[in-house]
Amino acid sequence: MELRQLRYLVAVVDEGGFTRAAARLHLAQPGLSSQIRQLEKELGQPLLDRSGRSVTPTEVGRAVLPYARAALAAADAVRQTVDEHTGLLRGRVTLGLVSGATGHAFDVAAFLADFHASHPALEITLTEDTSERMQAALLAGEIDIALLGPTAEEPPPGLSYRTVIDAPLGAAAAPGDPLLGPAGRTAVPLAELRDRPLICLPRGTGVRASLERGCARAGFRPRVAFEAASPQVLVQLAARGLGVAVLPLGEEGSGIGAGLRALRIEGVGLRARIVLARPATGPTSPAARALLDRLDDALPDVPESAGVGPGSPV
Repeated sequence: MELRQLRYLVAVVDEGGFTRAAARLHLAQPGLSSQIRQLEKELGQPLLDRSGRSVTPTEVGRAVLPYARAALAAADAVRQTVDEHTGLLRGRVTLGLVSGATGHAFDVAAFLADFHASHPALEITLTEDTSERMQAALLAGEIDIALLGPTAEEPPPGLSYRTVIDAPLGAAAAPGDPLLGPAGRTAVPLAELRDRPLICLPRGTGVRASLERGCARAGFRPRVAFEAASPQVLVQLAARGLGVAVLPLGEEGSGIGAGLRALRIEGVGLRARIVLARPATGPTSPAARALLDRLDDALPDVPESAGVGPGSPV
């Protein structure tokens, strides 16, 4: 029995078939099947049921799987221990990123390139999703760390946050919109948006959650006419006069491009934040701990209610 055979067995079960497992392992399917059959012959029992549309473990296979996973985890731990002593990191680390999370404040591509240069043996994965789904993925252990816009005022049990961007919400409209008058106006009460068609990010994002909480406190539901995952698309829709875009607003100025002008929305808690989220107990793997340490050094410590460029936190 060899470790690679156990790894192949686990891959086939996880993927539900030989074709996907072979692709994951970068092997030819006949070679993978041969290795599994060799393992079954050595053990004297079939481990996989190949009779259905998907491959499933037999009763013996189900009993064997926990030990196979434990053996692979132990082997990985041995490698990690040796790598820690030699200064070489191996393994895989996954960073979650909400779309447009950091704007110009943080160059994610440059950061990951530098991190990869420091740890070339690490496999680094970057995934984009809504903040809500990434929080669930963090809790499920599917990703290690995430930059996201929190959808609740407090982190859910099991997660820890560090705020890296904090900005007020703004209402952006095309020139001539009555919302922008009188001249020199810099803020608008949330109540004035009650009956206006709004253009906002989708549910599951921090900005949308902040808007909906604020409207609930004010006694109404926002009338969201258009939604898009990209802040730039929201700006383009508002520039066409299709509604008022709700976006994070930079406090240093109200111009956001496309000829729009933005006003700060007055209301309790109407802010957009980006946080560095991780498990409350900290990352478990050396690879994830190394990435978190580098992120902690690279990301700014932004005081609460400091402004950033519009379109950054989502």
